[in-house]
Amino acid sequence: MLTPVLLFLFGGIVGSIGAAANPSPCFPLLGLVFVAGMGGSVTLMHGASYLCFILLLVYLGGMLVVFAYTSAMAADPYPETLGSLGVLKGLISYLCGAFVMCIFLWRGWAAESGDFAFEGDDFNMSRGDMEGVAYMYSVGGWGLMMCGWGLLLTLFVVMELIRGPSRGALRAV
Repeated sequence: MLTPVLLFLFGGIVGSIGAAANPSPCFPLLGLVFVAGMGGSVTLMHGASYLCFILLLVYLGGMLVVFAYTSAMAADPYPETLGSLGVLKGLISYLCGAFVMCIFLWRGWAAESGDFAFEGDDFNMSRGDMEGVAYMYSVGGWGLMMCGWGLLLTLFVVMELIRGPSRGALRAV
């Protein structure tokens, strides 16, 4: 079970590097979808199928809408792709940095494969991931509301950052 989890984590690193290396907001979308799939696969391998489902719904349904809006409002007639020289240099430098950090931190990684969602007795009728979500909605409601307001603030900050000389999304009609 350790080998697929490590492959999914490596895929998440490669996807996030692909998203970070692109200066244009149009092309990192594929990297972000790849990262969401890899993160969902890691949680699914550990037995948290409900958390995997929630991760994919929230991430792909919510955050990609923000990126779709920002890429639609960014007026870039000739966007740079992964094949251009500047993006390729950034991609290679990010990959080398991630490789060096993996070598530096390799001794501290724990290689335990445990099913954290199935802890308890054999006759338990509840799962750990579903209990955590119920606890988050009951006791952590204020924190959940603050995270929602933070996401809304992030949306407006991103809209303001990409507005450019033509005032972008926040222009007066």
